[in-house]
Amino acid sequence: MQCSLQWPKIRNDRWIEHQSMVASPCRSVAECDHNLVAIGHSPIYLNLEDLKCFEVVENQFQHYGAIFKNAIALQPSNPAYPPHSGTTVLMAAPKSGWLEIVLSKPITSFCCYVTSSQRTIMSAYNSQNVLISKIMTEPNLAGSDSSIPPNFELKIHNPNISRITFYAFDGQLTIANLTFEF
Repeated sequence: MQCSLQWPKIRNDRWIEHQSMVASPCRSVAECDHNLVAIGHSPIYLNLEDLKCFEVVENQFQHYGAIFKNAIALQPSNPAYPPHSGTTVLMAAPKSGWLEIVLSKPITSFCCYVTSSQRTIMSAYNSQNVLISKIMTEPNLAGSDSSIPPNFELKIHNPNISRITFYAFDGQLTIANLTFEF
C-alpha cells in the first residue's frame, strides 16, 4: 500500500473547496514517498481504515508528522465503543487509558472523537514540554446514562502543539477521526 494524500477539490473555476488531505498509513520506509511533505493550511485526516485490526500503531503516519505511543488499531465489537465513522478506531493499549501523539513539527489545531469508560483528559504540550491546553470529558460509553454522547469531539487550537496525550484513569479509551493542521 502506498502513502497517499488527497488534495482540495475544485468546485468551479473561482472557488476551491477546503478539504482535508487524507493520510494513509505507511508500514515500511520503502513503501513511503519521502517527498511527501505535509505543508500549508489544509487539515490532515489520518485514514485509520487502512490499518489492520489489532495492528500496533506507532510510525505508520510518521511521514505526515505524527508518531503514536501505546496505540493499536481496533474494529470494536463492543457496542459501547462505536466508531465515529468507518469501522476502525485507535485504542490505548497495551497500557489501558493512556495514548500519546508526538508531532514532528508544531501544529496549530487538533481534533478527534473520544469514547471512554472513565473521565478522560486530553492535554497538549508545546515544544518545550509545557502544558498549553487541557480538556476534560466524562465517561461516555454508548448505552450508558452519560450526559455526553459517545464519540465526543475534542478540539485544541494553539499555534505551538508538539505533543498530545490522552489519559482515562485506567479506563478503556478509543479515538477516531483524527485531524490536525500545521
